[in-house]
Amino acid sequence: MTITAIEPKRKGLSALYIDGEFAMKLDTEVILANRIDVGMDIDDNKLKNLIESSDIKRAKDKAMWLISYRDHAKGELIEKVKKDSSYDAAVKAVMRLEELGLVNDERFAMRYASDLINLKHLSKKGAVRKLIEKGIDKELANEVVDNMDVDTDSHLKAIIDKKYARYLCDEKGKRRCVNALMRLGYSYADIKCVLSQYIDTDDYDY
Repeated sequence: MTITAIEPKRKGLSALYIDGEFAMKLDTEVILANRIDVGMDIDDNKLKNLIESSDIKRAKDKAMWLISYRDHAKGELIEKVKKDSSYDAAVKAVMRLEELGLVNDERFAMRYASDLINLKHLSKKGAVRKLIEKGIDKELANEVVDNMDVDTDSHLKAIIDKKYARYLCDEKGKRRCVNALMRLGYSYADIKCVLSQYIDTDDYDY
C-alpha cells in the first residue's frame, strides 16, 4: 500500500489517501511525528499502529480540554472522552492523566461533596448518590462523605427559609416541601424535626 496524498483538514486532522483512495482521517501531529509522507509504502501493522496512536492522541487532547474547564472524576471523564474515540483510547488517555496527577478521584470527591453539601445543601446520602453518578467508587464516596461534618438541621432550615417557608400555610405546600427535601436525601425524621420550628407537626401525617 502506498500513501498517495495527505490533505490537512479541520480540528488538527489530516485526510490520508492510500493507493489513490481516501482511507481515513488521522491526527496531524501523529502523522508528522511518525514522518508519514506522500509516496511512502505502509503495511497493515504500521497503519494499525498509526490509527491507535492517533486515537490515543485525540483522546488525550479531549481529556485535557475537559479538565481545563473543571475537575472531573476518572469514570466521568472516560465516559465523555469515549464519545470521540474508542473506549480503550479513552481509558489509556485518562489513566495517563491520572499518573500525572491531573485526575484524582479522591481530590475530586472531596471538592464535589463539599459543594453539594455546603452550597447545594444536599444530605450526606444525597451527596453520596451524586458522587456515584459522577463515576466515583461507592466505597470512596461513602468514606469521603462520612468524614465531613454536617449540621443537618442548619442545612434543612436554610433550604426551607430560601424556598419553602412561604408555602407552609397549606397542605399542598407542606407536602411539596417534604417531598423536595426527601429527594435531596434527607430522612423523614430529620425533616419533621426541623419543620416543627415552622408548623405544628404533631397531628400531621406526611
